[in-house]
Amino acid sequence: MRGATLLAVAARSWPDEVERVAAYLRESGAESRIEEFSEGTPTAEDAAKAVGSELAQIVKSLVFDCDGRSILVLVPGDRRADRSKIAAAAGCSKARIAGADQVRDATGYEPGAVAPFPLEHVEAVFLDRTLLQHPLVWIGAGSTRHMAALAPTELLRLSRAEPMDAVETAPEGPAREADQGRS
Repeated sequence: MRGATLLAVAARSWPDEVERVAAYLRESGAESRIEEFSEGTPTAEDAAKAVGSELAQIVKSLVFDCDGRSILVLVPGDRRADRSKIAAAAGCSKARIAGADQVRDATGYEPGAVAPFPLEHVEAVFLDRTLLQHPLVWIGAGSTRHMAALAPTELLRLSRAEPMDAVETAPEGPAREADQGRS
């Protein structure tokens, strides 16, 4: 009996948050893969370099505070989210990047490691339409060292996101959202 328990414990090598994403992907029947990167992928630029993709194929999962409600917005790594468009889509007066505590409370993930599912207390999810043009996108998978690859149509289905134009009209320099990295 003791040997079986030790084997089960030894077989588990991912953090709980990553296992939560993996279980969600398995249960949904999604064609996807999770990879671990020892160097970490805390920013969209780091993630693109690690996976060998274009920056536009990296999905930033950004949590916004919209009049006290937590909203998740999925945007390409090479673009910045447009707060006014997000506020209008979410029906709030102002959208601002959520602080670290709100990110953790809303998603169950640390900033920089937010996966777009499963989510604990997010009221709405929006996905920038430009993500749908790629055959494959990479999402955060629960830690700054893990990412998952899947088709953008699967991302749309699994995140239950509403497609929208969520980005600023023209990219301006490095596309970084304050304090959330690639999350």
